Amino acid sequence: MLSFFNRNHKRILVVRPDRVGDVVLSTPVYHTLKGSFPDAFVGALVSSYTSPLLQGNPYIDAIIPDDPNGEDAEKKNFWKKVNEIRSYKFDTALLLMPTKRLAYMLFHAGIPYRVGVGHILYEVFTFMHGVSRREYNPLRHESDYMLDLARKIGAKQIWTKPEIFLTGEEKESARKFLERKGFNTDKPIIAIHPGSGHSAPNWGVERYAELAKMLSRNGWQVLVTGTKNEIDIEEYFLRLGAETLKTTFSEISLRESLAVISQVSLLVSSSTGPMHFASAVSAATVSMFCPLTACSPKLWGPVGNTSRVILPPEDFCHTKCPGDPHVCTFGSGNEGITVGTVFEAATELLNKTESAYDNSASHGQRR
Repeated sequence: MLSFFNRNHKRILVVRPDRVGDVVLSTPVYHTLKGSFPDAFVGALVSSYTSPLLQGNPYIDAIIPDDPNGEDAEKKNFWKKVNEIRSYKFDTALLLMPTKRLAYMLFHAGIPYRVGVGHILYEVFTFMHGVSRREYNPLRHESDYMLDLARKIGAKQIWTKPEIFLTGEEKESARKFLERKGFNTDKPIIAIHPGSGHSAPNWGVERYAELAKMLSRNGWQVLVTGTKNEIDIEEYFLRLGAETLKTTFSEISLRESLAVISQVSLLVSSSTGPMHFASAVSAATVSMFCPLTACSPKLWGPVGNTSRVILPPEDFCHTKCPGDPHVCTFGSGNEGITVGTVFEAATELLNKTESAYDNSASHGQRR
C-alpha cells in the first residue's frame, strides 16, 4: 500500500482564503505542485475578493470561492460548501492558513490526506498531518513556509517566485487608462500606495504626501493608489494640486489594479498587498519594514523583483518603539524612516529604470 509520503497525488486542493498579499505569496505552491505532479488536478480555495489574483494561472484547474465572513458564514452554507468541495473528489488538501472552520470543512468533505500548519488541537481531532514552523527559527520567508506543505507530500520541483498572470489585452488596457489620466507611458511612472489597512507599521499620510511632492518637483510622474475605503486619503492628495500627480482609488477593479501596477516602474509602500502585486509582476519596489520578527522583511519582504527594503535606524527602534507594530508610524520629522531616505532610494531605482526605458524605446520595446 502507498504511504502518505509516496502516494501519487491526483487531485490537490490548496486553501488560503485570506488577505491579498498572502494569496499572492501562495502562488509558488501551485507552480510547484504542477511541476512535481504534472497530471494532478489542482484547485484553489480562496475568498471571492482575492480570486481575481489567480485568474489565468495555468497551474490552477479550478478556483473555489469561500467567504466565511459573508454569504458562507451561516451554518447551512458551511455544509453547502462542504458538498461543493466534496464534488471535486480531492484526495489531498494543503491548509496554508489554519482555522477551525476550514479544518472541519476539509474533514467533512472526505479528503483523506490533509496537511496543516503546526499541531493545533482541532487539527488533531480531524486527523490532519502537520508541518511545524519550529518557532520561526531560523526565520524564513512566508512563501517558503507555505511551500513546506507541498514538500510534505513529496513535491520536488520547487518554484519560489510569486506569479500573477495578466493578458496582453489587460496590460494594454492599463496603459491606455494611464494615458487617459495624463501619464506618458514611455517614461517611468512611480506609484505610491499610502494605505495598509493597519496590517503593518506605516507612515502617516503627511509623509507620503511630502514624498509625492518631492518626486513631482523633480519631474517624476506619480500615481497614488488605494481602495474605495480610503477616499479620505485620496482627497488629501488631490488637495496638493501637483500637475504630475494623479490618483486612482475607486475607478478600477482589483484585477485592473494589478494590470496598472504591471505598467509602473516603481511602487513605494509599507509591507502591503500591493507590494506583493508589484513583485509578482516584476515592478520594482521601495518598501518600509519593521525589524520585529512578526513584521520582518525576512518573513514578508518582496520576492523575485528589484527591491529596496528600508528599516528604521537601530537607535530609533530601541528608544521609540511603541511596542505595537500596528500603531508604529516610523517616526516623524527627522526621526525614524525619513522622507529623504525613501526619496533617495526611489530616485536611485528610477534613474536606473529611466535608462532601461530609454534603451527599450530605442529598440521599439515596452514592458
